[in-house]
Amino acid sequence: MITHISFWALAVVAVLAGAAVFYVNSMARASYALAVSFIAVGVQVLLLQQNYVGVVTILMMVMEMAVMAVYMVMFMGMNPALMPMSMVHDKRHALAAAVGSFVLLAAGAVLIPWPARRGKPPAGVTVALGEELMGPKMLVMGVVGAVMAATIVAGVVLAAHRTRYDRFGDDLRRRPAKDPQPGGVGR
Repeated sequence: MITHISFWALAVVAVLAGAAVFYVNSMARASYALAVSFIAVGVQVLLLQQNYVGVVTILMMVMEMAVMAVYMVMFMGMNPALMPMSMVHDKRHALAAAVGSFVLLAAGAVLIPWPARRGKPPAGVTVALGEELMGPKMLVMGVVGAVMAATIVAGVVLAAHRTRYDRFGDDLRRRPAKDPQPGGVGR
């Protein structure tokens, strides 16, 4: 009973967080909402006892949002949560496409005659799925993941030698800007 309640509660969280991606007004908040949505889906998959897929879904989404945050800081040079923006463009066509996609997918799920299960799943479903997805390359992928994380951190450290806060102060009100590297537009 608790599993069923948890599953449906997570379903509501996933849908609301997914909708929040298009409601909030900044890239950072949209990223966090998307991460919450996929984490809720990952926990649902864990409740279905598909441990490998659930954990991989959660880890992938957390890392994806971390990479996105790193790139926002690296290329924007300030806190992206402070920049209001709309995550929806051409709202009328986007709404029509979303409703059409939902109706098509829902009709397919309801109207298609699903095949009956043949055979029986292996004893270690999670192990079998991991072997099928990664094969014997699991250790290599673990090492590559660590190297990629180190590369991202190094890229941010090298790219962010000065930011808007260095030039304009913590409250962005210092005028004129104290620029450690003079030059640029208007100088």
